Amino acid sequence: MIFGDLYNRVIAWSRHRHAPYYLCAVSAMESSFFPVPTAFMLAPMCLADRDRAWWLALITTVSSVVGGLLGYLIGMFFFDAVGEQIIEFYDARDKFEQAVAWFAEYGVWVVFIAGFSPIPYKLFTITSGMLGLAVAPFVLASLVGRAGQFFLIAGLLVLGGARLERSIRRYVEWIGWGVLALVVLAYLFLRH
Repeated sequence: MIFGDLYNRVIAWSRHRHAPYYLCAVSAMESSFFPVPTAFMLAPMCLADRDRAWWLALITTVSSVVGGLLGYLIGMFFFDAVGEQIIEFYDARDKFEQAVAWFAEYGVWVVFIAGFSPIPYKLFTITSGMLGLAVAPFVLASLVGRAGQFFLIAGLLVLGGARLERSIRRYVEWIGWGVLALVVLAYLFLRH
């Protein structure tokens, strides 16, 4: 069982005493440059300790907004040197241009919606800084949007409780192979 062993290892790591600090670091970095979505770390931590799920969602939200401010600063002061490199690294020129168009049409609401968008949040934070979006609305929209995503994840895992965890354990191989197939298909779709 490839994914069953991996799942057990991830749950064990999620219970590590320093795991919340790692979660904060990943959340902050993901909002500005890091490729791994924070939800991949938050979800198993909520499953491993459902009593702390709301706390984990809160620290993830705050860390994400702090990281979003770093992305904002990259866009505002270092777009040519750093922001362009991040966009190229993710091969996200089209997504970046889409984000710019959405900002022109919807303004600060784009930051709120970005919390749920398939376009990486970091592109919205960098674009916000590059376009000179006012900081206060940026922070407020980021707080609401990111909290919406992270508290939804925590809430679903708390509500699902032990029953959800049993279901995941029972179907972890199917889930793992399904997610892997979706990642490959998404990669192929985005490349062509």
